[in-house]
Amino acid sequence: MLNCREVTRLVSESQERKLSVVEKMSLNLHLMMCDGCKNFSLQVPFLRKAMKAYSERLDELIEDHGAAPPPNQEGKDT
Repeated sequence: MLNCREVTRLVSESQERKLSVVEKMSLNLHLMMCDGCKNFSLQVPFLRKAMKAYSERLDELIEDHGAAPPPNQEGKDT
């Protein structure tokens, strides 16, 4: 049976490649028993989608302004 470290690696890899049948079965068996890994497996697709949306928005800003926007300076006196 897979341990949590192996499961998190497979969950991450599943975003980039198709898992084998054996990998999927082992992963699903572990996820049925481990709430922490199950939560991780649900968060990874959300994070990937959020980072993709952020990246696309940043690309639009760069195209519109010709340069990257300055870093957020909230809370600092200017």
